[in-house]
Amino acid sequence: MEFEHVTFDLPHGTFHALQGGDPDGQPTIVLHGFPDHPPTAKPFLAELGRRGRHVVAPWLRGYAPSPTAGPFDFAALTSDVLALIDRWSPGRPVELIGHDWGALVTYDACVTAPERIERAVALAIPHPLTFMSRLTDPAQLRRSSYMGLFQLPGSGWIATARDLAFIDRLWRQWSPGFSLDPALKAELHENLRASMPAPLKYYRAMLRPGMLGATRRMSRPITVPMLQLHGANDGCILAAQVDDRHRFAARRAMEVVPNVGHFLHVEAPEAIAERIAAWAEQRPFSSTKNLERSSSTTGSDRADARRH
Repeated sequence: MEFEHVTFDLPHGTFHALQGGDPDGQPTIVLHGFPDHPPTAKPFLAELGRRGRHVVAPWLRGYAPSPTAGPFDFAALTSDVLALIDRWSPGRPVELIGHDWGALVTYDACVTAPERIERAVALAIPHPLTFMSRLTDPAQLRRSSYMGLFQLPGSGWIATARDLAFIDRLWRQWSPGFSLDPALKAELHENLRASMPAPLKYYRAMLRPGMLGATRRMSRPITVPMLQLHGANDGCILAAQVDDRHRFAARRAMEVVPNVGHFLHVEAPEAIAERIAAWAEQRPFSSTKNLERSSSTTGSDRADARRH
């Protein structure tokens, strides 16, 4: 499935994105996380397109070729997404799918402008306040130690040293046993080199006063239908083990997906897209035949990934 490289002139600058799928389908925006960018998810984007979606996946603020200047607080990041919705789908609410930091922005967008979002999917991240409550858990604290490292002035050099060895280690730890296609990894490396240290500033902004405003916003119950998917083998974020139903005032489903890690939509694009489609259509999902790890794209998708 073809995806074209498009741009959007938004208040913070010119944002770049991949766009494809069914032009007449459900408008769907997919937000990437750290340390990632849209091309690694092209098989997943294509699967969404095959299920009747018109898909846009932007490079978020801080990730070249989109603007790399801050600020990087939640309000700023969310404002980019809401501006993109207004620019791309002004007359119809969107389906918003976010992974990792993209999921955190998805939660914030849902409480900030629920009327612009028809439904939302959070991949690999529980509700932000639920996640913050887990930071007292030694197991989660160990997994989150990189966040402390990124507060240091020299962390940008650490992240990019030895051909981004630190970034590659995070991918291995967070999605055990999964290997990204070498061509896609090289493209991701190039993007991160051009972006650093901006992606690390997301974590620094977490300790700034703006986080208090985000915490107050996210304390309001989410009124957008929400699906939460979490990889059973996630080496970065532990799945939520508390009852946080009070944080949701609309239809909400949560599933821990077996045999995948943190980058679950990259590892098993067909299975994750089918789970999302089944939930959106309110039909049961029972098939496990598609839940196989995919270390690379193939055929035309791989060619598209290199082209764009």
